[in-house]
Amino acid sequence: MTSVTSATAPLLDYDEVIAKYEPVLGLEVHVELSTATKMFCGCANKFGAEPNTQVCPVCLGLPGSLPVLNETAVESAIRIGLALNCDIAPWGRFARKNYFYPDQPKNYQISQYDEPIAVNGHLDVPLDDGTTWRIEIERAHMEEDTGKLTHLGSDTGRIAGATTSLADYNRSGVPLIEIVTKPIEGAGARAPEIARAYVTALRDLLRALGVSDVRMDQGSMRCDSNVSLKPIGQAEFGTRTETKNVNSLKSVEVAVRYEMRRQAAVLESGGTVTQETRHFHEDGYTSPGRSKETAQDYRYFPEPDLEPVAPSVELVERLRTTIPELPWLARKRIQQDWGIADEVMRDLVNIGALDLIAATVEHGASSDAARAWWGNFLVQKAREDGVEVSDLPITPAQVAAVVRLVDEGKLSNKLARQVVEGVLAGEGEPEQVMNDRGLVVVRDDSLIQAAVDEALAANPDVAEKIRGGKIQAAGAIVGAVMKATKGQADAARVRELVMAACS
Repeated sequence: MTSVTSATAPLLDYDEVIAKYEPVLGLEVHVELSTATKMFCGCANKFGAEPNTQVCPVCLGLPGSLPVLNETAVESAIRIGLALNCDIAPWGRFARKNYFYPDQPKNYQISQYDEPIAVNGHLDVPLDDGTTWRIEIERAHMEEDTGKLTHLGSDTGRIAGATTSLADYNRSGVPLIEIVTKPIEGAGARAPEIARAYVTALRDLLRALGVSDVRMDQGSMRCDSNVSLKPIGQAEFGTRTETKNVNSLKSVEVAVRYEMRRQAAVLESGGTVTQETRHFHEDGYTSPGRSKETAQDYRYFPEPDLEPVAPSVELVERLRTTIPELPWLARKRIQQDWGIADEVMRDLVNIGALDLIAATVEHGASSDAARAWWGNFLVQKAREDGVEVSDLPITPAQVAAVVRLVDEGKLSNKLARQVVEGVLAGEGEPEQVMNDRGLVVVRDDSLIQAAVDEALAANPDVAEKIRGGKIQAAGAIVGAVMKATKGQADAARVRELVMAACS
């Protein structure tokens, strides 16, 4: 049974797809590295700058300019390969991938073709039901990113129907790692779920490595999903399509599912699937892009201006020692150590606070206190500012310092929030903010007693209720004292003195 989407493409019911066809996936993930400079020049590698302000003759492809390889990018590529259980090539070259498009000013892209830095790896991907699925990695290779085109005048933001196209070459030359899987077979109905789980695991792993911010919303991590179908029992792969630049985890799953249903409808109607690239639309469908090139179309040949890459055994082994624990295993261990429920852990991961909390604990805070700060107050501040919680101008060490000041009795929770606001405002370290703002908890009993006596005198009816045994009335006096002392009195000590004065 077929249905029709808003894009008018016939779709086969998903259960029918699975009953008749076996999906074969291939996922290509492009990751921009967080190096200080670009891949082959000294231009800044920073997102969000004014268009065409981070460019030079090298990344603009001007005649006579020569590339120089970024050493940190090479080390990051090796670390990614090691984390994916790949073999690291002892020797390899860059190549020129020739194509003509306005986002590539040289009319070729420096990439790796038949000699990638890392090959033959795998990643055991955790699934929602607690099982794992092994994804075989064909290669991870280094290349430079292209520029960015902005199309104006079209309803979709794409070139079709646009009246003007603007080129921004700030991204041209940004270090890029492309991670390519081997064909993923046997997933059946779980193919879309496995695709999403793989990209999720890869994102978490790359973040743990510290090689990229993996911000899919900013394009620093993008997925091209290749999908083909073959009739169940057939050995030969079907014709594949490649949905380009899918930029969210949910969209990866949606794009794979949509292509499976669309291709099945084409095959069931007696048609043939066209090998092509396709655009993903956030409404949940894909549309045709261009016919898919083969390697021969790019006319690869060795890059003559760069020396071969030949990492020593000593370098590779040194970098191997920097590979962290797999994030999902670390999360499981942390969850057990902290004794928190699955839904709490899921929430902490979803808001991007788990690593920050763990780092705060490493700096001496309790897990409860660290979770309270990052999972409540600071995530609220991030939402107010419209940023990720990890982008707030406060470090785990500073949050731990605030917790320490509270534990030492120098700050109340209310005063601590003011200190954190001061740190966020750039006023300095927590203790400096506390001192500069005069926020230290008042522990001088004579000063507190004077405030208590004044509050009782100003509220004789409340004082009489307390003396008559209505203990809850003491809250009004405590509140008046806290207001008079600007929140700096110890509330527990204030209550003790109020009760003593009314006894």
